[in-house]
Amino acid sequence: MADNSSNPFENAKKQLKAATDLLQIGKKQLDELSQPKRELTDDIPVRMDDGSTQTFNSFRIQHNDALGPFKGGIRFGPEVSMDEVKALAMWMTWKTSLAGLPFGGAKGGIICNPKNFSMAELERLSRGYVQQYVDYLGPDKDIPAPDMHTNAKVMAWMLDEYEKLTGHHAPGTFTGKPVELGGIASREPATGYGGFVAVQETAKLLKITPKTATSAIQGFGNVGQYAAKFLSGAGYKIIALSDSQGAIYSRKGISPEDAIKCKTEKGTLAQCRAAEGAKAAIITNEELLELDVDILIPAALENQITAGNAGRINAKAVVDLANGPTTPEADAVLKQKKIRVVPDVLANSGGVIASYFEWVQNNYGYYWTDKEVFSRLSGMISGAFAKTLQKAKEHDTDMRTGAYLLAVSRVAKAISLRGGA
Repeated sequence: MADNSSNPFENAKKQLKAATDLLQIGKKQLDELSQPKRELTDDIPVRMDDGSTQTFNSFRIQHNDALGPFKGGIRFGPEVSMDEVKALAMWMTWKTSLAGLPFGGAKGGIICNPKNFSMAELERLSRGYVQQYVDYLGPDKDIPAPDMHTNAKVMAWMLDEYEKLTGHHAPGTFTGKPVELGGIASREPATGYGGFVAVQETAKLLKITPKTATSAIQGFGNVGQYAAKFLSGAGYKIIALSDSQGAIYSRKGISPEDAIKCKTEKGTLAQCRAAEGAKAAIITNEELLELDVDILIPAALENQITAGNAGRINAKAVVDLANGPTTPEADAVLKQKKIRVVPDVLANSGGVIASYFEWVQNNYGYYWTDKEVFSRLSGMISGAFAKTLQKAKEHDTDMRTGAYLLAVSRVAKAISLRGGA
């Protein structure tokens, strides 16, 4: 994939600074917004199946809770780092604020390769995380959720461990749980669905229709797959899809369902040239980003569109479905090229909005239908999109800065009302 050398936390601070300069926020409050309220880190000892014990470094970063309890996912992966988790926690603060949710921002992670774990080892690792941070978690303290390489099963283990340690039921402590434990079925596709709503709003701005629009999606995990299915179902032509091993490309269009089936069978999209019989070409992730398409959707990792390749982006619009895929330096180039960028704090907020719905339902013991969830989610993202666009127009700036102006001002006001900086 693209250059990953850029520090995500430094990028997050640059994005914040662009907004605070326009808001004329003082240095004391900027310093508070720029750093996490709490940085937690600990080693988790895990008994492996062979009888040995290995330790894994873990993090829980709590950025800001002026608007409500900390909220943010937990990711597992060999590339997880403190700076990555700090950036993700800050982005969660702005994401929840922009969506109008009563949450702050947090994020967690464990440095490990989950592919090398047995199911029993993964369970012990998950429970170990809760054992380390139990005092900081709770439905009115900090509410984790799934993220990269974690899922509903991991949340089930974590919830069970939390309830064992605290001695009471508290389903609202974790979201993204199995339905049987208080989760909602619509949580899993929610981020992809939210991205689909953002693409539809973007298409309206570009004055294009699903029948005429072309799109390319970088990243074919949970989010990318659901986004592709929703877009295809609405009539959008997807001409390229990719995973970490490479991409497939066909101007005739690619069926997400066929691609998912092929990837499941063969392990990688690079082995799926005949998906839908289109005889797709094999290209690189870098080449996918530079395709001539109406809407480019980076749904993989951070730092994919950088100063190094932004000049070669040919899309009419970029919809950030990953966290931090477009760097500040790339934003400047894309703005100069008049390529509209829909920021991640808006485009991928579907997951945390659905998590909010799950948390509310856990607290009240009353559950909505999936149709109600998707309807409410769509309305919230469309509303945030319109407000972001209006704020960007007011300040003659890009949508990312517009989104930050809205999100940061709400958090800053909450801090002031509490008697802070």
